[in-house]
Amino acid sequence: MLTELLKQYATDLPGAVALVAQGDLVEVAAVGSADAEGTVPMARDSLFRIASLTKPIVAAAVLLLVDDGELALDDPIARWLPELASPVVVRTPAGPIDDVVPAVRPITVADLLTFRCGYGLAADMTLPAVDLLLQVLGYPAAAPRALAPDEWTAALAQVPLLHQPGEAWLYDTGSDLQGVLIARVSGRPLPEFLAERLFEPLGMADTGFAVPTAALGRFTSAYRPSGAGLRLIDSPEGRWSAAPPFPSGAGGLVSTADDLLAFARFLLDGGTAGDHRLLTAESVHRMTADHLTPAQREAGRVFLHGQGWGYGGSVDVEATQPWEVPGRYGWVGGAGTAWHLLPATGTVTILLTQVEMTSPEPTRLMREFWTYAASS
Repeated sequence: MLTELLKQYATDLPGAVALVAQGDLVEVAAVGSADAEGTVPMARDSLFRIASLTKPIVAAAVLLLVDDGELALDDPIARWLPELASPVVVRTPAGPIDDVVPAVRPITVADLLTFRCGYGLAADMTLPAVDLLLQVLGYPAAAPRALAPDEWTAALAQVPLLHQPGEAWLYDTGSDLQGVLIARVSGRPLPEFLAERLFEPLGMADTGFAVPTAALGRFTSAYRPSGAGLRLIDSPEGRWSAAPPFPSGAGGLVSTADDLLAFARFLLDGGTAGDHRLLTAESVHRMTADHLTPAQREAGRVFLHGQGWGYGGSVDVEATQPWEVPGRYGWVGGAGTAWHLLPATGTVTILLTQVEMTSPEPTRLMREFWTYAASS
């Protein structure tokens, strides 16, 4: 039973919500407490900081604009992000940040979606260009950015690319750029666009960049491992109780298990919500297909563990673990969250915890949860 699996981690986690769905069959477990005092029981509708599970949602929003004809995958982003019209690239990844050459071609929309725009996190976080990126922009993505979107983009323009556009897969920054791109193309703030074009049609009423006062009682506390225990890093009345200066497309959303299930079913249904089509089947296929070369997958192994990358999430290309099936799409969030779907069987798996991950390596609970789901 799923509940029994989660209870085995009661000494490691204050609480958790897990969901496994296949068609109309849905198994949900909610165990432990949602608050630091242990007075609020965890529930199916508890709200979590979903961190990088924001990425596939924002990628889908970019594709809404592609399907609308507002932009194309091969469009240079400089049309809407003129700050990045003339990027420079460090001559060698390990070289100094002032030894640069011009980019050989513009950064495109597809480069942002596939994380091959030249900006982002690499396996070696000490590389000078990556270190500057972290200094200028702040990290992790799960923490609200201090800069407004225009200021953030101007700051990013001062950082050289680590690789030429299209050359290498680099993590994270591409999703934040997607969020800024959506706002500029649509002429509307990212939270407003997502709410109207995705969350409302899909019934994702609890998903957003801030938690309304009326819902704070369902919002979980957040923790970070500290020594042999956990340290409280954010309470329900903390950072997500008000709209952030920068709505991060890389990791800024809060959501629930059922909202994430609705988003997964939307993709499994080929881009439809009930009788309404939001995305074309072609866009859904592009989003959930691997776009990387074997060399790019290998270079990103610390994050991808040998698998591929679609738009906003990884795509399994090898069955090296019991839960890995070619075509499985989804991602893991640094806040201790995981969301995946398997188009071949219509299976959805969602795990939401409150404890930050200490590395890109999936936690033991994630691995056991995925193994459980694969055998269900």
